[in-house]
Amino acid sequence: MAKFCTPLLLLITVWTTWAAAENPNGGGLLSCLQAGGIKNVTAVSSANFDSLLDFSAQNLRFIEPQVSKPYAIIIPASKSQLQQSVVCTIENGWEVRVRSGGHSYEGLSYTSEVPFVLIDLAMLNKITVDTTSKTAWVEAGATLGEIYSAVASSSPNLAFSAGICPTIGSGGHISGGGQSFMFRKYGLAADNTLNALLINASGKIMDKNTMGEDVFWAVRGGGGGSWGVVFAWKIGLVSVPSVVTTFNVQRYGRDNVTDLVHRWQYLAPKMDEDITMRVQLMGINVNDTKVIRALFHGLYLGQKEELVATVGKVFPELGMAANETHEMSWVEGIAYFNSDLENISDRYYPSKSFFKIKSDFAKSPISKSGISGLLDILDEEVTSFANLNPHGGKMDEIPSSAIPFPHRAGTLFGLQYMVTWTNKSQDDYYLEWMRKLYKYMEPHVSHSPRSAYVNYLDLDLGSAFNGSASVEEARAWGERYFHGNFDRLVKAKTQVDPLNFFRNSQSIPPLGN
Repeated sequence: MAKFCTPLLLLITVWTTWAAAENPNGGGLLSCLQAGGIKNVTAVSSANFDSLLDFSAQNLRFIEPQVSKPYAIIIPASKSQLQQSVVCTIENGWEVRVRSGGHSYEGLSYTSEVPFVLIDLAMLNKITVDTTSKTAWVEAGATLGEIYSAVASSSPNLAFSAGICPTIGSGGHISGGGQSFMFRKYGLAADNTLNALLINASGKIMDKNTMGEDVFWAVRGGGGGSWGVVFAWKIGLVSVPSVVTTFNVQRYGRDNVTDLVHRWQYLAPKMDEDITMRVQLMGINVNDTKVIRALFHGLYLGQKEELVATVGKVFPELGMAANETHEMSWVEGIAYFNSDLENISDRYYPSKSFFKIKSDFAKSPISKSGISGLLDILDEEVTSFANLNPHGGKMDEIPSSAIPFPHRAGTLFGLQYMVTWTNKSQDDYYLEWMRKLYKYMEPHVSHSPRSAYVNYLDLDLGSAFNGSASVEEARAWGERYFHGNFDRLVKAKTQVDPLNFFRNSQSIPPLGN
C-alpha cells in the first residue's frame, strides 16, 4: 500500500515565535517551554501549522476555517517534556487539550471554546513488551497499530484486546474503555490495563498507587480529558492461537436481511466466546439500484473448519461458506479489516470525511418491524450504516462497576450509527438526518437511561461551555455514558483535579464546580 502522507516529523517545525500582541500570554509560555528544553512547538503563524493540526484530525467538521484553532501545538518527546508542557501551559493561563490519535468524534481533543494550546502525544509512542509477564508498557501516543505490530513482533501468540482501527491513539481508546473483536473472551482494553502514569495539573506524575484507587479506576474507562494527561499505560497481553480466522459474509435483500439480523441478535451474544460476529447494515447501489446489505464480519480464535462447522450448527440460516473465511495470524487478522500488515503502524488515516456518529445499547431483541424500519432509514443515504456489536461471554461476567464502562450483563449488543458527507454545506442536512434515525430507534433500545458509549462522543446528549457544568447538569450525559458509576467519577475528579484544569464541554466536573 502506498504511503499517504509526509512523515510526521517533517511536519514538526522548530519553535516559531508568534506576535505577543495577538497572544498576550504567549511570551511567558514560550520562555517556560524553552527553559524546559522543549523544541517541538509549532505556532499558529507557522506555514506548517495547518498540516500538523490536520494530520491527526479525523472528522473534517472540526478543521474548517471557522473552527477555533490552538495558538500552538506542543509535541513533547519525553516524560519530562510532557510534564513541563502541562506546567507551562497551565501556569501561563492557557487552556489545554491533549491529542493522542485524533479520533475524538466531536473533536474535543483538539478544539476548544476558549483560547487554548494543543499538546500532541505523537512522539510519545514507545512500546516495551515483556513476553515473560505477558505485559507491555505503552506510551499514550502510541496508536493501536503500533501496539499490535510491537506485540506481534515479540510473540505471535500474544495480543492486546482493543479496537481494529490501527490509527486510533491508545490514550483516548483506553480512557474510554476500548471495545474489540476479542472483548467477548478477554474484556475491554481498559479491563486489561494494569497501571497508568498520570500527570496532574502541577506536573506531578502518579502511578496507580499514588493516584489512589478511585482515580485509577476512573482513568480506565471514564473518558479522556477530565483527569490529567496519561503518559503511559501498563497493559496485560492475552493469548491467541497461531492461526485465527476472519470472515466477511455478505447477504442482500430487505426481507432476507431483516430475517437474518432478527435471528442474529438471539444467537451472537450466546456464541462461543472465541467468536465475535458483528453486523454492518447499509443501503448500497448495485447497477444503479439500491439494495440493502448486511455484512456479517468478525474474528474467530481458531481455524476456519471449526468456525464454519460451529456457525453452521448454531446459525444455519446464515449459510456461511468456507470461501467466506480466511485463515491468518492474529495481527494479520486485525490488519485485514482496515489496512494491510505492512502499513499497520502508519499514523495517517487517509479516508477522512465529515461525519456524525451516535450510539445505543440493546438489552432486548428488536422486532422484525423495528429492524425493517431501521433499514428503511439507512436506505435513504448510501453513505450511512449501522454497526451491531454483540456482547455476552466475558462481558457478562465482569461487574458493571469494575471500571466506569457499565454496559455489561444484560446488554445484548451495542449499536453505532454513522453517516458521512463531503461538503461543509451539507452539515445541517446530515446532522438532522442522523437525529431522525436516532429518534426512530428510541423505543427499540435501552432506556432509563438511554445508554451511550463514551468513546463514541455525542454532544447531542448535552454539553456545557468549556467544562462549566455543575454535577447535576453533567448528569445529562454522564449517566448516559456511565450509569450509576457517574457519582464515583465525580469523586475521583474532585480528588485529582479539584480546580477543574482538565476540562471540555463533556468532561466530568468536580464537586462545587
